[in-house]
Amino acid sequence: MENHKKTITRNDVPKDLTWDLTTIFKDEEEFELSFNQVFKQVEKLSDLKGTLSNSANDLLFVIKKIFSVNRLFEKLFVYAELKSDVDTSNSKNQGLVSRVESLATKVDEAQSWFEPEILKLNEDTIESFYDDNQELKEYQQFISDLFELKEHTLSDNKEKLLAQAANVLNSPAKIFGILDSSDFKFPNVKNETGEETELTNGIYSILLESTNVEVRKNAFKKLYEVYNQFNNTLATTLSSHVQKHNFEASIRKYDSSKQASVSANHIPESVYDNLIKVVNDNLNLLHRYVALRKKVLGLKEMHMYDLYTPLVGEPKLKYTYDSAKNEALKALSVFGKEYTSALKHEFDDRWIDVVENKGKRTGAYSSGTYDTNPYILLNWQDNLDNLYTLVHESGHSMHSYFTTKNQPYQYGDYPIFLAEIASTTNENILTDYLLENTNDKDVKKYILNSYLDGFKGTIFRQTQFAEFELFIHEQEQKGIPLTAEMLNREYKKLNQKYYGDSVISDDEIGLEWSRIPHFYYNFYVYQYATGFAAAINLARGINNKDEKQIEKYLEFLKSGSSKNPIEVMKNTGVDMTSSNYLSEAFKEFENRLDQLESML
Repeated sequence: MENHKKTITRNDVPKDLTWDLTTIFKDEEEFELSFNQVFKQVEKLSDLKGTLSNSANDLLFVIKKIFSVNRLFEKLFVYAELKSDVDTSNSKNQGLVSRVESLATKVDEAQSWFEPEILKLNEDTIESFYDDNQELKEYQQFISDLFELKEHTLSDNKEKLLAQAANVLNSPAKIFGILDSSDFKFPNVKNETGEETELTNGIYSILLESTNVEVRKNAFKKLYEVYNQFNNTLATTLSSHVQKHNFEASIRKYDSSKQASVSANHIPESVYDNLIKVVNDNLNLLHRYVALRKKVLGLKEMHMYDLYTPLVGEPKLKYTYDSAKNEALKALSVFGKEYTSALKHEFDDRWIDVVENKGKRTGAYSSGTYDTNPYILLNWQDNLDNLYTLVHESGHSMHSYFTTKNQPYQYGDYPIFLAEIASTTNENILTDYLLENTNDKDVKKYILNSYLDGFKGTIFRQTQFAEFELFIHEQEQKGIPLTAEMLNREYKKLNQKYYGDSVISDDEIGLEWSRIPHFYYNFYVYQYATGFAAAINLARGINNKDEKQIEKYLEFLKSGSSKNPIEVMKNTGVDMTSSNYLSEAFKEFENRLDQLESML
């Protein structure tokens, strides 16, 4: 498959490079039948209110009914999103998304009484129900997880009111999304060949990797000129979101919004706090890596826009999509036949939408639900980065595949806390595979550089985001206004702490908070860092071909949400309530840094 110099239309994409959504709904008529079915069932859910405490049989019936509606709705949601993402200019597909989003509000509102009513039951009643109906025990972990959050669940009316207000309360995040993806107009800039190109967030990341310092600098300056124009608006938007998040935590009787967010996944706050502490204790390693960059690049002054250009020239490694699939299979064969067999299904049965086309959503992701394939969206380019992307997203999809194949619906997903572990374990496996299977020093240097940059971007950078996110929530909780001036000043100060004296924290970097969508995700980003660190620990045992470790890892993929995430990880040998797994990850970073320094 060749790279396309001119972006093709959706109709021109070869069928075998598109995902097959007919396995979800064979046609739009079947979609409409299912949509109407959910709509009708939702209207009847309120009739079940008040019946949960009657008997074990009634409780089981209601749980099954609620899950049945959600299960079918999730198929509608995934189908509409996937249809829209491959051509966002298609108004018909946009209409599908709008209809499903409206239906989502109705579904949430119609079942808002469900969890509060379960929590009105006392634990003795629940235990007697388990004795009365053995099938109900299949939902014991689900019910137990609910009871952990009992003191933070509101009354029926209040839960219903919050569900009804969801669209309004989520407005700040929606406004930011529209501004960032649609309304901001960026200027043209020159690329490495001197050609004028329109600056976008996607093009920006490419230009920062340029070997031409003027290209990097110009892209950096021009991008932040746009965000600076809307500095006050974006500060108000983020401030409104933080206020909303703190408000929700407060009315649910949490001490803080951080506590509310991590508790939702049954994660102790100490996991978040440990991450920030251990990363801060190891900032000297980031400073050392930044200093190495400055030296190798031969810069008298290094700026934030100099942190992304490769230290060594990109080797002549080109991977077509087909050759990348072969490399992925070889690298991941360490997991055994069961894993590689599933991976072949992913490659051969059109779970992947491969090439870039006009109107297609940028980036890459894995998406799906219990009754669909775990689909992958790519925008393929023939390079090493895209091989890593394929392996990363395949990690997500294999996690979903093994979970849904081995767990009932109620445990057939996994919390966000675990989501990044499978994907980044795959990345680590690929790194070791590539280093072991080449004698080319230039290739090895490039891979080591890429690994260190990945570590920098995932553990250091995401923890920097997590620390800033915690700071702004704490300031708002104290009643301190989150003005543009204050956000710019504090973000720049934090950036200086993370990257050290070898790099100049330009004034523009103080604006970086204003373009990070993850600050609207409510204490989400720390999980990228914890997941990456856990993956380093897991990959070490797998790469050593430790059969017990591989078996434990496959069990992790199959566990879903049948246990709380801390217990799932303890079963793999990684205790994420301890700081040891983080310390081990930094040892690996230092080891790779030593290797690169010696080769350079």
